[in-house]
Amino acid sequence: MLNIVNADIDPNILFEQVLINNFKLIILLIIGGFLFGIPTIVNLFVNGLNFALLMKIAFSCGISVEQFILLTMPHGVFEIPAIIFGGAAGFKIPFEVVRYLLGRKNKVLTKEDLREFLTLSLIAIVLIIVAAWIEAYVTSDLAKSIIEKSQLG
Repeated sequence: MLNIVNADIDPNILFEQVLINNFKLIILLIIGGFLFGIPTIVNLFVNGLNFALLMKIAFSCGISVEQFILLTMPHGVFEIPAIIFGGAAGFKIPFEVVRYLLGRKNKVLTKEDLREFLTLSLIAIVLIIVAAWIEAYVTSDLAKSIIEKSQLG
């Protein structure tokens, strides 16, 4: 979000930076399932705190609620579901292991379980790519427009 206000940054470079950053999050959420979901829980919690901190900083810098929504909504519509799907994928394997240990299923992981895990993961990855593109090409223009308007008036 902080790179967006730099008027000199190339949207292609911004897209790459945002994509790499957000892709790391999604991968950590997904592979957290192989460590019994603990990294998934930690990453979901930390990202929620980061968003709250971002809101606090934005509001303390004079960004209005309307401006904040304009700057987060376009890509957030894709980014937030991507994080949710990534978290769901990260919890899928531990959930199935617990079900097996409680005697509620006969196999630890079935083909269907793996298919669901991969589907959730793929949806998260596709959504995060769309969100990064919107953040680099749409949100950055909105941020520049908001900055220009605030400097004029």
